[in-house]
Amino acid sequence: MTRRSVLLGTGSALPRRAVGNAELAKMVDTSDEWIVERTGIRNRHICGDDENTGTLAIAAARAAVAAAGIESESIGLIVLATATPNQTFPATATLVQDALGCNGGIAFDVAAVCSGFLYAVSVADSMLRTGMAQRALVIGAETFSRILDWNDRTTCVLFGDGAGAIVLEAQDVAEDGPGILANRLHADGAHNELLYVDGGPGTTATVGHLRMKGREVFRHAVVNLAEVLGEVLDDVGLSSKDIDWVVPHQANQRILDATAKKLGLPPERVVVTVDRHANTSAASVPLALDVAMRDGRIKRGDLVVLEAMGGGFTWGASLIRI
Repeated sequence: MTRRSVLLGTGSALPRRAVGNAELAKMVDTSDEWIVERTGIRNRHICGDDENTGTLAIAAARAAVAAAGIESESIGLIVLATATPNQTFPATATLVQDALGCNGGIAFDVAAVCSGFLYAVSVADSMLRTGMAQRALVIGAETFSRILDWNDRTTCVLFGDGAGAIVLEAQDVAEDGPGILANRLHADGAHNELLYVDGGPGTTATVGHLRMKGREVFRHAVVNLAEVLGEVLDDVGLSSKDIDWVVPHQANQRILDATAKKLGLPPERVVVTVDRHANTSAASVPLALDVAMRDGRIKRGDLVVLEAMGGGFTWGASLIRI
């Protein structure tokens, strides 16, 4: 028997307002054809005045807890990945904790942008396996619409808001049993200027806006994502042929296609939601995972790789047997 963090349930939440490409074309110099051809995105969800990172995270968390069939009071650890927290402090995770009624445990945020959920999964996995908690809620939640420059057509069309969550439980399982098998994380701060926000409380005392050099980000993403996926497979002596599903960060259809091709993976084994959600940063992987779990594509016993790359650069992958 071996100690592993086992997935009990998934959940997600989206803002009420869906914004299609045609609506964006009325706001900036763009078109549905231009956006779809370059990104594969057709739709995204944008928060209203009464919605925020916290409300989305709470809704996704409740859905994951319900899917897991547990009482929320049993959760001893909440790790929330976000680059758009409700407040500079305290952590948005503490708002989720209070809403779920599991106060007194551990709750904190992590910031690794689009890779944040993978960082959060790795942290929670380590804490569960070392006995810091028995059950964990891992969340990715973002409201990127509030840090976009809506006059910049090269970035504002790419992002949306949303949240996704999973419940993990520490269990003693057989070697071929379920749970997280491997995690790999990386960062390279030399590329700060390629994807960043031009503000912050410690510099400009403002939130700032997202800035990106898309061509350079694309090139790094394809290489880094393929490599880190290979690393988690190597850690457990498996190959891409053994993978049932890849759930990647939903940044751009071209990146998804190029990464799958580099790994020799058939497109039908890659979960894609970028067309309907756009890039939701730390929320994109758990959102896509929840979609594929709920529509029945991903089943118990499947071997699934989660992977993402974001500003920093940061990137990572997790290998999970469902």
